[in-house]
Amino acid sequence: MTDPRPMLMLALDQTQAMIDTIGADELHLPTPCSEYDVRTLLGHLITVVSRIDLALTGNDPLSIPTVTTGVTDFVTTWKERRAAVDETLSDAAVLTRICKLPWATLPGAGAIAAYTGELTTHSWDLAKATGRTDLLDDALAEYCLPLVQQFIPAEPRGGQVPFGPVVPVGAGESPYNRLVAWEGRRH
Repeated sequence: MTDPRPMLMLALDQTQAMIDTIGADELHLPTPCSEYDVRTLLGHLITVVSRIDLALTGNDPLSIPTVTTGVTDFVTTWKERRAAVDETLSDAAVLTRICKLPWATLPGAGAIAAYTGELTTHSWDLAKATGRTDLLDDALAEYCLPLVQQFIPAEPRGGQVPFGPVVPVGAGESPYNRLVAWEGRRH
């Protein structure tokens, strides 16, 4: 595997661009991630960026809740937590460090790739909810699609595999539509 850090940085940048553009009047909007509205998904993304740093520094990402609540300034909170991840990623030793994730124990390179997929998908969720799909970078979806197809089984779904059934799509669909369809989301 090539160094996955640049793609994670791109996913972090994309997620930050989404967060930077969301207004208070959009926090109530539903997202394609059925259990989250925009506010709750933003709280989850604050957790995800924190979990990335916890996992990559050898700590337990499950020590914090799935959704960070009580955030009043998502932009500032994201940027503060993102800065810690940027610092962690600056050390090449992170690629071989064994990391405990909520769903697996992996070398850092694998953990970085997995979190790239999560951020890429949730950026799409925010983009669909707020009408900002123009901010999505197809290179991220193209990078993540073969990874999720390798690591998220087509069957079974539900229970231990927290994704809906694969949604059929045509070969000509956009990279994001193919990615999210594999993860059980309708575009």
